[in-house]
Amino acid sequence: MDFIIRRAEPAEYETLGAITAEAYLGDGLLDFGEDDEYLHTLRDVAARVEDAEVLVAVEAQGRVLGGVTFVVSGGPWADIAREGEAEFRMLAVAREGRGKGAGEALVRACVDRALVTDGCVRLVLSTQPSMHTAHRIYERLGFVRTPERDWEPVPGLALLTYALELRPTP
Repeated sequence: MDFIIRRAEPAEYETLGAITAEAYLGDGLLDFGEDDEYLHTLRDVAARVEDAEVLVAVEAQGRVLGGVTFVVSGGPWADIAREGEAEFRMLAVAREGRGKGAGEALVRACVDRALVTDGCVRLVLSTQPSMHTAHRIYERLGFVRTPERDWEPVPGLALLTYALELRPTP
């Protein structure tokens, strides 16, 4: 592994925001392209770090390869996490960083954080149906589909959900 996973630093927020926005745009994940309202949210890493943990994959030379937002239930960045759950969102890796294991390492870091979060029994996520590479990562790490939790944040945008059981539910 030629990179490390750690918390994002303020000097990296703009870069990570650009990587995240470009990943979503480049992969065709935004319905309205550059005009999509969600694009601002993807770019605004500084807003996320106020209430969530934003992690980055960084090469030894300091280049940011990608990042992810980790949040526990009840936090303003949680979309689907219920009591006793943590969630990760906005997983993105720059084109030039893909295929190096950064995406999987970021997911593993979220699993590690969930495991040390008091009362957390499950890690959940939402994903678009077309994110096949991400689905393979999730399934390889033991996440299972939870179709009963699938949802639409806006009409016409169907999201699939996955969960990883961390410990028996009390």
